[in-house]
Amino acid sequence: MQHSRSGGPGRFGGWLEEAGLRLDVVRAHEGAPLPARLHHAAMVVLGGGYLPGDDDRAPWLAPTRDLVRQALTEEVPLFGICLGGQMLAEVAGGEVTGDVGAPENGSVPVTIRPEAADDELFRELPPVVPAIEHHVDAITELPPGAVWLAETERCPYQALRVGERAWGVQFHPEVLPPRIREWEVTGFDPDEVYAQAVADEPISTPIWREVATRFAKLAT
Repeated sequence: MQHSRSGGPGRFGGWLEEAGLRLDVVRAHEGAPLPARLHHAAMVVLGGGYLPGDDDRAPWLAPTRDLVRQALTEEVPLFGICLGGQMLAEVAGGEVTGDVGAPENGSVPVTIRPEAADDELFRELPPVVPAIEHHVDAITELPPGAVWLAETERCPYQALRVGERAWGVQFHPEVLPPRIREWEVTGFDPDEVYAQAVADEPISTPIWREVATRFAKLAT
């Protein structure tokens, strides 16, 4: 599920294809119809400049939430990125708040929590992993029973798992540093933010590729 022109699956989609999956990208922001039901092996909900319930601004969000709900009920592997992660949290009974706390932009050190030790996707990752961030909205309460997998100083709920087959992340594992140049960033030095992302990319890329590959295996 794609929610904006520039918010495509990026390298995450490429990694899924490398692992043997075929992508069916629904460009909902362009008016592409959503499937009435999920008949796919897995689902990825990408990011966008909306809150999960911004139906007035993005009317396709309501049927997207229905598909997320179906994925949770039927244990279809689900991966939500930024808006997608927030949507997972909200559909599962958590809380998302707009324009809350301190914004995050660029490459940020994400701390993997002890709860991730036996997680299918996050197990055995380094204790701290760089990840690209770009958000002002955030998950402010986890859903009941969710597993809290990763955190940052500015935004605690960076990664979560709901049930055994649904994950949400606040960061953007699909994004490479050049994308940062396209974002409007207030309160940050854009050159500094870009340079840090370039420096961190060789560290972060193999880690997030491994996470994507593990997710693909659940679908195959």
